[in-house]
Amino acid sequence: MSYMPNIWKLYVFRFFSSLIPAYVIERLFWEERGMTIQMVVYAEIIFAVTVVLLEVPTGIISDKWGRKHMIVLSAILGCFEFLILLFATEFWHFALVVFLAAIGRSAGSGSDHALLYDSLASAGKEQSFEKYVGRMNAIDIVSIMIAALCGSLLAGRFGFSLNYWLSFVSSVAALGFALMLVEPAGSKQQDGDEQIPLKLYLTASLRLFRDNKGVLLVVLSGMVTGAAVNFIDEFWQTYLDRIGIPVIYFGLFSAALFLVRLPGNMLAYKLKSRFNYRFLIAGVTAVLALGFIYLSAVKGFSGLAAMFIICLFAGMIEPLAAGYLHHRIDSSMRATMGSFQSLGENAVLILTGMGFGYFSSQFDIFGGYGFIGVVCGLFFIYFTFASKKMVE
Repeated sequence: MSYMPNIWKLYVFRFFSSLIPAYVIERLFWEERGMTIQMVVYAEIIFAVTVVLLEVPTGIISDKWGRKHMIVLSAILGCFEFLILLFATEFWHFALVVFLAAIGRSAGSGSDHALLYDSLASAGKEQSFEKYVGRMNAIDIVSIMIAALCGSLLAGRFGFSLNYWLSFVSSVAALGFALMLVEPAGSKQQDGDEQIPLKLYLTASLRLFRDNKGVLLVVLSGMVTGAAVNFIDEFWQTYLDRIGIPVIYFGLFSAALFLVRLPGNMLAYKLKSRFNYRFLIAGVTAVLALGFIYLSAVKGFSGLAAMFIICLFAGMIEPLAAGYLHHRIDSSMRATMGSFQSLGENAVLILTGMGFGYFSSQFDIFGGYGFIGVVCGLFFIYFTFASKKMVE
């Protein structure tokens, strides 16, 4: 039986999940409700720690009891996040929101890719996985761009709360399409199957990394590059402010940053047929290292071009890393292994965030980007030598 209808349902689900106009004015809304910068930092720590603690357990649960259940749970929590934020006035309200957001992030990560792969496998199209991941990411990007452009205009005319109501409506729509998904046969343990203890899932996952060093290296590359690009997503506003760009252009710049990621996501599956994984991943890592170092050294408008180049090349990483992993693991462990990658990315993010914060405090945002450039450069050297006989 083919489960290909899941593909378009996942596409629409991802579109509405990303159609969140609240994000473009999130910090301003939080500040309006009494959240200081220090409080925001505390909230981010709560989010990161919760994700690290829950990533692997939720991945294991997804593999044992079904990917659809976890995607639906993630969508339900997304609805509650915006409903709570509409009435939030105290720190604990925001802390509860980021806690729920972290649970939703953990529940959904790995599950959507696992469901996508198994749905493709039901029709014998699993070798096209990277192509479909790229398309799904492209839909994400288009939706984020629409939300950013419309959100800034709506907030300026009608105030911040409308954006949160619209985000809540979009989250409800995403939940509706999540409920329409169908669990592919064989993608979870059936009632009559012998239940595999959670400990065995964990040990089997670690054994896979131990026995397949190439998989470990590729997944690690996804963690490092994903964490690095996060500092573009979170702090580009600060960089633009430092070089004197007016706030009125921020929405347009945000949309452009996501637009340049489309080619990498859409063409990754074609590039892997022309070049091997090792060449592509090493190339992307080198570009990121040089790009961040340029951002640090050249404090001017040309740094914006470096940001665009970083995002252009970074767009290839997720389809490549996810494809390399899913082509080499059993269906019963897809969500678990995807969660390991997400956990690792958040762990790397926490560690690099400490260095980023320190150097930013000493040398402003430029010092923070210089630190990330050094981290990417060191990983490029490590990957180049370590992957010689492990990654084809």
